[in-house]
Amino acid sequence: MNAPFKAAGLREPFNAFVCDDDTLELIRAAANDMGWPIEKCNKGGLRNAVQSLSVSASPNILFVDMSESGDPINDINALAEVCEPGTVVIAAGQVNDVRLYRDLLSSGIQDYLLKPLSLDQVRESLTMAQAMLSAPKHSDMADDKPHHMMAVVGVRGGVGASLVSTSLAWAMSEQADRQTALLDLDIHFGTGALTLDLEPGRGLIDAIDNPSRIDGLFIERAMVRASDKLSLLSAEAPIHQPVMTDGSAFFQLEEELRNAFEMTIVDIPRHVLIPFPHLVSEVGTIVLVSDVTLASARDTIRILSWFKQNVPGARVILVANKFQNAIGELSRKEFESSIERQIDVVIPFDPKLVSQSAKLGKSYAEICKGTKASQVWNQLMRFILDGADSEAEEASAPAAKGKSGASLLGKLSGIGGIMAKKGAK
Repeated sequence: MNAPFKAAGLREPFNAFVCDDDTLELIRAAANDMGWPIEKCNKGGLRNAVQSLSVSASPNILFVDMSESGDPINDINALAEVCEPGTVVIAAGQVNDVRLYRDLLSSGIQDYLLKPLSLDQVRESLTMAQAMLSAPKHSDMADDKPHHMMAVVGVRGGVGASLVSTSLAWAMSEQADRQTALLDLDIHFGTGALTLDLEPGRGLIDAIDNPSRIDGLFIERAMVRASDKLSLLSAEAPIHQPVMTDGSAFFQLEEELRNAFEMTIVDIPRHVLIPFPHLVSEVGTIVLVSDVTLASARDTIRILSWFKQNVPGARVILVANKFQNAIGELSRKEFESSIERQIDVVIPFDPKLVSQSAKLGKSYAEICKGTKASQVWNQLMRFILDGADSEAEEASAPAAKGKSGASLLGKLSGIGGIMAKKGAK
């Protein structure tokens, strides 16, 4: 999975490590049916697989028996350290547990088969693994839509940044028809998976613990699918477990997501953003979410200033969430006056729709579909995409003329002009 890559010509099509004679006989029969050499089916189980593959090339497809493993997840992680990128792993075991199954899939396993095995079951799994090897990856597909990465940042906790990020992720995937990734970097208390009624998996925690594992195959297996066009990477780490990272894992995740998806939305809590400013160094758009309160006005001023100092070229879209005309600490005019800039998008407070979204396990934008409230999400989505498309046109223009070394500052100033015109309208 992530061991140093060895020459492709040395790789076998199949290898198996099993614990008992009955399974060995069955696996040999299945391998023979697939046209693979049966001498590559060995006894010894998962531990033997780790020892063997640490000194030899990984096969294209690996079958491992976990029946004798006392700690399956740690043993699978040990296997990941000796497997090369591109190896498809199928595991078998005797534990019938949904949580274990999900954890194994999140750790990079393609399939988990429950013993006792049947020949048809093994054949089907091996056929699917072979099809996966032959299938084009995201990065191999024709890409007529340039990738765009954006960050969603809340000026304070509770202003609704996660509501905005999950809604944008749904809108980009379903309405803009873009392959979209949502990365929730609130490791302990993130609500991205909860909002979309998904199990977060262990992918993000594994990435933080083992940054060297992060590659295209890891992304493909670690992402939790919300729909055909939307995938999520998040975590619910134990609150007593501190996150020990220098931020490199987060940056590597962003790089791999850039290669695999057309749109990446990163939900970044401010306590993660400030110590790791490089997380927004490559984003095209920053959506800054606030509510219209005195404390939020103060923190909006501070964060806008931080953006100017650390990412001066970023396009910042200011979103006022939970807006209520009749009541509130500040009026819109007072808020804009205090921060010395205009609010770009206002999301009215609708407790009925918010409650319905939570009960149904769907994004707020999806619940708004077909109502007047959906206009806000269409406006915000077009705001982002118009800027992204303009950025792509500016970037491609010098290349079309055969020029190089185009000024990034020039591109950004052009986008600023477009945004200014939009604001004037």
